[in-house]
This record gives sequence, structure tokens and C-alpha cells, in this order.
Amino acid sequence: MNGMIFAAGLGTRLAPLTDTRPKALVELCGRPLLARALDHMTAAGVDHIVVNVHHFADQIIDFIGSNRGQWQAEIVISDERDQLLDTGGGLIKALPLMADDGPVVIGNADVATDAPIAELIGTHRHKSWDATLLTSPRTSTRHLLFTADDLLCGWEDVKNNKSRAARNSPPRWREAFNGLHVVEQRLVRAFGEARPLPIIGAYLDHAADFAIGRCQIPADRYWFDVGTVEKLAAAETALRGKI
Repeated sequence: MNGMIFAAGLGTRLAPLTDTRPKALVELCGRPLLARALDHMTAAGVDHIVVNVHHFADQIIDFIGSNRGQWQAEIVISDERDQLLDTGGGLIKALPLMADDGPVVIGNADVATDAPIAELIGTHRHKSWDATLLTSPRTSTRHLLFTADDLLCGWEDVKNNKSRAARNSPPRWREAFNGLHVVEQRLVRAFGEARPLPIIGAYLDHAADFAIGRCQIPADRYWFDVGTVEKLAAAETALRGKI
């Protein structure tokens, strides 16, 4: 099964830890974030994984080359050193590197979680959606809006009093996006040519024409955004000795 891990970001919120290394190689409880993401994805049976690179790209390439035997998966590099494409654009560029035309499981190096990827994939297949997003009712300033049928229909930014409708249906659920999702390649091809493009914006652009649903993370699983020094330290404290 195809997978992709976003590891190309500049990691500015993790400075000074990222002054000399990419954020994907910053450690949580003694293990690089990228290694944890690869552990998580391969444990769910994802066996062909694309990792995009930009900031300190050579370090990530060298790390994967030196540690490739740790994972039962083919790991392929999508090189964005010429232009950082954001999540949506990075996914578009990576499509030719996928093993086949099947769905792609997507994760972020700066998310630490034990969310059940197999359950996310199972929901995606059972519903026959074009994309399935892992969500939760956690406190957040930004929410994705879903209909009573669990289909994406909008977005809101509570902090900045902004909102956007994406489907002609009233919202029933307000959920925070947890950074894991499964997407069919036909939807990614509809995004157009590779260019700097946030994935959530692309999903909202196509929510009226494609079925983009949600799968809620079970309450007994952990999830941490580790994209800032403070959040990384909080995750380290919560998870020390447990993982």
C-alpha cells in the first residue's frame, strides 16, 4: 500500500532545534520524528512510502539510506529542494513515485500518535470515499465542518472569525484535523499541476464534487502536534517511559 510522509517543512517553529537539522530528524523520547512516523505507517502494512524533502534534504536522505533496514517498506524520496510545495503540492508531485494507482496513506513527521491507521484505511474502504481524514473533537482554533453523513462541507477559523462553505449542506460536526488521511489518486489528480498548495485548501476546493469524509480517532489513543519547542517538550513529558 502507498504512503507519504511530509518531511519537507522548514521547521521554523522548532528553532533552535532546526538550525542545523530538519524537523523530521528532531528527536522525541530519543527517536527521530521521521523514524516514529515510519514505524507507525509500516506497522499498519504500508509498504511503499514516499518522503518529501527540502530543508536539510541531504540529512534526511542519508538517514533513510543508513537505516532503511529498520522498515519492511520501500522508501522513496520526493525532492523539493528547488521549490517547497506545501502539503497539497508535495502530494501532487509525489504521485508518479507511487507503487500503483491505489490509495495513499498520508502522515506528517511533526505529528506523534498511535492512532490506528488500519482503522482509518478500513473506514475509507468501507465508505468508498475519495478521501478520509482522521479527526477529533479536541480543542482547536480551526475546525473542519462535516455533514450528518460525515462528509466535508466547510471550515472555520474561530480565532480570526473566518469560515468557508464547501458543500451545499448544513454542518453537523465540528472536528479538528489530526494530520493523518487516506486519499484516492483520482482526487489528487483533480488538484491540477504541482504548485505550492495546502492540502486542506485543496480538499475544500473539491468537497462539492468528491466524497471527503471523516474517521474519528479513538479516545484511548494519543495524539500530539510536536511542531513547536513547547509542544515537543509537552509530548516528551507525557510519553516518557510509555513509548
